[in-house]
Amino acid sequence: MTRVGRPPQDPARQVERANRILDAAAELIGRWGYDKTTIDDVAKQAGVAKGTIYLHWRTRDALFAALLRRERVRMLEEVRRSGPATPRELFAGIAAGLLRRPLLKAALVGDSEVLGKLVRQKRHGPGAVNPGEALDAYYAALIRVGAARDLSGDHVLVIGSIIYGFLTVPWMLPGGPPPEERLAPLLADMVERAIGTGRALPDDAVDAVERATLDYLDSMTYVARRKLADSLSSPRSV
Repeated sequence: MTRVGRPPQDPARQVERANRILDAAAELIGRWGYDKTTIDDVAKQAGVAKGTIYLHWRTRDALFAALLRRERVRMLEEVRRSGPATPRELFAGIAAGLLRRPLLKAALVGDSEVLGKLVRQKRHGPGAVNPGEALDAYYAALIRVGAARDLSGDHVLVIGSIIYGFLTVPWMLPGGPPPEERLAPLLADMVERAIGTGRALPDDAVDAVERATLDYLDSMTYVARRKLADSLSSPRSV
């Protein structure tokens, strides 16, 4: 028999309740910001006891790390469903996904108004993105078929700088940023110009680029899902 207030023994019910709590946290952090959102607030919004949240996550930071991980999974799944076949389509999709998801954008650019003190922790903590290994394999595949320039290992720096720049600098300009639907294509164009060879590819190379692009997304999504599953597993399951 399950005790009152404890996470359900059924794993599916545990995940359902965890997601309901995360839904509540997402709404409140979007409204008030991380620093002003308390566990009491989240519990009330989710319709659960405060103690129930601590049965899923030991700390408030762990709860919000799970929220960021869930946002990342949903963004990557959305990009994967669009079926990007080229680096241009891939990075346009990722940029558009980040712009549509305020929490991910805040984590990327260090928006303290939204994430408060969590900003510093999420850059290097459990919610941080580390695409280096997967991106290295993807970029190596692009080089092999002549779809990317050899940047002597600096491809992560180049691509990361372009993405970060496009998601931060426009808001600092006197006239403000252009419409967000313009930013993603502009960003993708800059990535293509920075890493591309400018040469037309034969059909077999085009097919190889598409496979490599989808393999990269699948790899990133797999890792993101695994981390999210870890975050949704109750530390005190019965």
